[in-house]
Amino acid sequence: MSSRRSSSGAPTSAGMTDAQITDLVSKLQQLIPQLRSTHSDKVSAAKVLQETCSYIKTLHREVDDLSDRLSQLLANTDSNTAQAAIIRSLLM
Repeated sequence: MSSRRSSSGAPTSAGMTDAQITDLVSKLQQLIPQLRSTHSDKVSAAKVLQETCSYIKTLHREVDDLSDRLSQLLANTDSNTAQAAIIRSLLM
């Protein structure tokens, strides 16, 4: 017996209905830049989730890079300046 039900109103094993899953996939498709530029309205849910995960990983790398750059700036800045205080506040 399958853990998912085919009815759009019946909850899946995750507690979401098929309609909620479809709505979530649609919203993700609108948010992810790589998917917004896709001309096809019929992108699979798996593709949307894969692109979403990829986008989140990219954002995470960018945050790490920015954090490293701010740390380097702070290391090369006099710790008593206003610039150092701003950098410290960004790192907190």
